[in-house]
Amino acid sequence: MSEWKTRITKIQVAKPQGSADGACLVLIYPPGPEMGKRFPLDKPEFVVGRGNDCDIQVDRDSVSRRHARIFCATGDTSDLEAWKVQDLGSTNGSYVNDQPIQEAALRDGDFLKIGAAIFKFLTGDNVEMSYHEEIYRMTIVDGLTGVHNKRFFVEFLERELARCERHGRPLSLAMFDIDHFKQVNDQYGHLTGDHVLKEMAKRLTARIRRDELLARYGGEEFAAVLPETDRKGALEFGEQIRQIVSKDPFVFEGDSISVTISVGIAVMEGEQVELGSFVKMADENLYKAKRGGRNQVIG
Repeated sequence: MSEWKTRITKIQVAKPQGSADGACLVLIYPPGPEMGKRFPLDKPEFVVGRGNDCDIQVDRDSVSRRHARIFCATGDTSDLEAWKVQDLGSTNGSYVNDQPIQEAALRDGDFLKIGAAIFKFLTGDNVEMSYHEEIYRMTIVDGLTGVHNKRFFVEFLERELARCERHGRPLSLAMFDIDHFKQVNDQYGHLTGDHVLKEMAKRLTARIRRDELLARYGGEEFAAVLPETDRKGALEFGEQIRQIVSKDPFVFEGDSISVTISVGIAVMEGEQVELGSFVKMADENLYKAKRGGRNQVIG
């Protein structure tokens, strides 16, 4: 797959802070130097695609040369209820909030997926404030899965290690990833792989309690921090998420894919443990689960 970049042409600078009639797209995925870039929608129509003649260029293999059209149905760019997106017969389709579309209205906060790139559509009286809030959100949340990212995970785990040590309470960490994930990407394509990651995070979020944390650690690897959970509880948690993932296949574009995960557990019960050592302990157990046949929990 080629290196990708996002480029915008024929688009002027953003409206000044306080503008009441702004609309824009913000690139939120994948990570890279262009993530967070804002594309003001200050004319009635824009074409998004890989081609050099596109108003918003996304140089990525999963994006068609002319992929989609973003347009204001009334021609008045300040009419914030009139913005729509139309797929231009792209190879991989266009999606609004994960639903495939031919043409659909865009509303404030909608997620627009063009190939493997994800944009967020922002409008309204406080579009400038919304933009800066989204930029902050991108520093702590993974743009694809919607769970917290590695940076937030590290900060959260540091706080919990200190708190649990101070009060003499147990703390558990589960590290897990998808078995044979490369085969999923190779056989079905990276868009399907992205769907599996996102759907898995959605399934597991329903199991995470308020005081716990689910994060994408990197690639297909995830982590769950379980405050005040002892070894028995952590192993039960690991088995629960293993079953949640493997119980039902993941379905995308007509393909049904069976997925399993391997889980490694680390537990702190009274002793002082450094963050790096704690993560390494869980990671080593994860790889023991991999070497032992996968689709299992080791702790």
